[in-house]
Amino acid sequence: MIPPRLTSFLLAFAFLFSCATASTCFAAPPTSAASYGEAACEGSYKRHVQGICTNGKDAIYWSWTEALVKTDLQGHILKNVPAADHHGDLTYHDGKIYVAVNLGKFNLPAGKADSWVFVYDADSLAELSRHPVPEAVHGAGGMTWKDGHFFIVGGLPTDGKENYVYEYDDKFTFVRRHVLDSGYTLMGIQTVEYTNGTWWFGCYGKPPVLVRADENFKVTGKWEFNAAVGIIALPDGRFLIGENKVDKEKKNTARVRFARVDAEKGLVLESGK
Repeated sequence: MIPPRLTSFLLAFAFLFSCATASTCFAAPPTSAASYGEAACEGSYKRHVQGICTNGKDAIYWSWTEALVKTDLQGHILKNVPAADHHGDLTYHDGKIYVAVNLGKFNLPAGKADSWVFVYDADSLAELSRHPVPEAVHGAGGMTWKDGHFFIVGGLPTDGKENYVYEYDDKFTFVRRHVLDSGYTLMGIQTVEYTNGTWWFGCYGKPPVLVRADENFKVTGKWEFNAAVGIIALPDGRFLIGENKVDKEKKNTARVRFARVDAEKGLVLESGK
């Protein structure tokens, strides 16, 4: 029979060991959709917002092309750091922010882009590492995380007939290129999100285009809807959509708005202008 004090010690040791070996311990639960609002990011910026993501708890991250900004859920700035041109759409995973970056040219034949993923600490926004992703030959513009892999989208030449999604493992080893039979979309794909077996892609255009695809990248819908500067899936099935505005001084501001799935229109905003 094990003495009671020794039993308590062994249980405590086992708990501490499990915390040390698990990916998270004492982590706050994911923020419910009710905690989010249609927040506006503080400040105005020289370049427009390229994408948004959250840490699932208490922060929204905004990629401003040449700046990376962290705010609380009400849009108050917590961190603001300069960034290399061109920082695109971004994603959060395991305490880090991953940003699709192109240091070259977009939407041209292979050889003109210089595609990377920049990695930042989600708390401090300190840069941690950079990973080349040369397979994104028309310029890396957006990314997300799904089932242990990263998925990157980007530019498209004017004679393009389809878009591409580039898949990497968690060490940024290239896995494969997926073909998205979307037809031509202006400058390719800007933003990407995956939720509940469905891919969503935000594209520029006049009008802007939203593309939906199934798990295997088969296109299942295409609509006029602007998700080209940010799309985040929420736990209740809704989305946060980024919206950029330009004022008379040509300064950019942005906010997030709620959208819900609609059988006929793909996504629809929940509130007015």
